[in-house]
Amino acid sequence: MKVLITGATGMIGSRLSDLCRESGMIVHYLTTSKSKIEKREDYKGFYWDPKSEEIEKECIDGVTTIIHLAGASIAEKWTSEYKETIIKSRTETAALLYDTLKNNEHQVENFISASAIGKYPDSLEKLYFEDDEVLADNFVGTVVKKWEVAADRFSNLGIDVAKIRVGLVLSEKGGMLEKVRKPIEMNVGAPLGSGKQWQSWIHLDDLAGIFLHATERELTGVYNAVAPNPVTNKEMTRQLADQLNKPLWLPNVPKFVLKTMLGEMSQIVLSSQLVSCKKIEEHGYKFKYSNLSKALEDLV
Repeated sequence: MKVLITGATGMIGSRLSDLCRESGMIVHYLTTSKSKIEKREDYKGFYWDPKSEEIEKECIDGVTTIIHLAGASIAEKWTSEYKETIIKSRTETAALLYDTLKNNEHQVENFISASAIGKYPDSLEKLYFEDDEVLADNFVGTVVKKWEVAADRFSNLGIDVAKIRVGLVLSEKGGMLEKVRKPIEMNVGAPLGSGKQWQSWIHLDDLAGIFLHATERELTGVYNAVAPNPVTNKEMTRQLADQLNKPLWLPNVPKFVLKTMLGEMSQIVLSSQLVSCKKIEEHGYKFKYSNLSKALEDLV
């Protein structure tokens, strides 16, 4: 089996590429950096520049599944210009892939796109499932809507589409854990806002595993990629401090302070999403890390 991965050199894509190759797949990947292009037997890079609509069309040769992970980080300052970059890095890249398939012979049957649980509105009580049609009335909700619309277009080409709504990713390097860990290590860690907001997290290995599972099973539709046991921000902060043997002595960081420091981006840390993973489990995925304590033991 041959797959094409965008964002393959990033945190999630790197782990997924390894898993795909370990399972016997050949990985093609797209990169905007020519220095990152490798030409191994099972791992071949191709250049693209979505801004100028340039792409090496050979990237789709023999490919049956495209996994679309490309997208600028949302953990940067949300200037008007950068907010546009966040959206375009997801939608324009998908559009270039769409046009490439539309205008060239190919064997692609499945398109799997990353998405985000930020699609769901802020709530301390509501448990969200994939068929909940409500949309968060904020910037992240807008991003996810446009992201998923860009993915759904591929069905016009007779291609099956799957969308993986990713939770808060825990990894040794990068992701949410790195940002939460730093203040705790400096003995200034504290829950954010009320600390009651739900954080539906996932270990990087399980996230990559879900994308691999969706590829191997040729899944279609929407799937939440979160661990079975979400925790509150207060509980996550406490467990991480315990793993690091650090005290938590400061009061919660007030909402107004976070909004002053982060502006609109504060919604990332203050929003509460309690999200179910029941659907992906019913489709056969078995989590390696179901509980936060085991995930932190592995990562910290």
